[in-house]
Amino acid sequence: MTKTVLITGTSSGYGKAIAEFFHERGWNVIATMRRPEPSVFAASTNRLKVLPLDVTNAGSIDNAIADGVAAFGALDVIVNNAGIGLASIVEATPDHIVREVFETNTFGVFATCRAAIPQMRRQGHGTIINVTSSTSIGPMPLAAIYAASKCAVEGFTESLSYELQAFNLKARLVEPGYAPTTNFTANAGARLQGLIPDDYGSFAQSYFQKLANYPTPYCTEAEVAEATFIAATDHGDRVRYPAGPDSKLLAELRWTTSEDHYLARMRDMFAPMSTSG
Repeated sequence: MTKTVLITGTSSGYGKAIAEFFHERGWNVIATMRRPEPSVFAASTNRLKVLPLDVTNAGSIDNAIADGVAAFGALDVIVNNAGIGLASIVEATPDHIVREVFETNTFGVFATCRAAIPQMRRQGHGTIINVTSSTSIGPMPLAAIYAASKCAVEGFTESLSYELQAFNLKARLVEPGYAPTTNFTANAGARLQGLIPDDYGSFAQSYFQKLANYPTPYCTEAEVAEATFIAATDHGDRVRYPAGPDSKLLAELRWTTSEDHYLARMRDMFAPMSTSG
């Protein structure tokens, strides 16, 4: 029987790549975005349905799930991919921007999970996949707010996985690495204006120079799509699926070495030089 996946944030980037990857492998795909644009997908078949879904609006979430189930009869997998980026200095980041990031990256995930779980429990099966980031494994400079929004989802998902186990449901994480060429990263850069005070100028410049000489190849959309598909079809009990060379490197550093070794490597790779005299 053909399986069905609902994916949030599919207008571009990882979400679009994930939708296409599943569709090419014979799945029914409910591709959702805030402002539906079916033309973003080259394929046009009865297995691909493009629907509106705003993760910050509970009614929008409920309608998308209901319409998707009505179209395909079930919801086997949901991929919470929608997110917004942010690069900023903490003391210069106003509260409304912090809340904007959390509304989408964190509370939007919570809301979509709450809406999908009853449907999956009724079915007796289902997998929730929450897309976070390599910076939730190894937080980097200028990413404190963004990392916090993703680290919250990491803890949420692991805890949720235990709650759902008794109902034959799974909760999993896909952790993409750094990809500066995506629209997501470009949008994060667009939020930089006014969020890096002059006092941090040399610090930020040093950090950006380090990013220009990134220690691993960049993560690709194809790697994220493949990791998501593996997470959706894995019959084991694994929770985390790093995607991309840097995410795998950070996971190895974080989980298989000492705290001292991990922090020393992180400072060497990412921390800019101190600006203090």
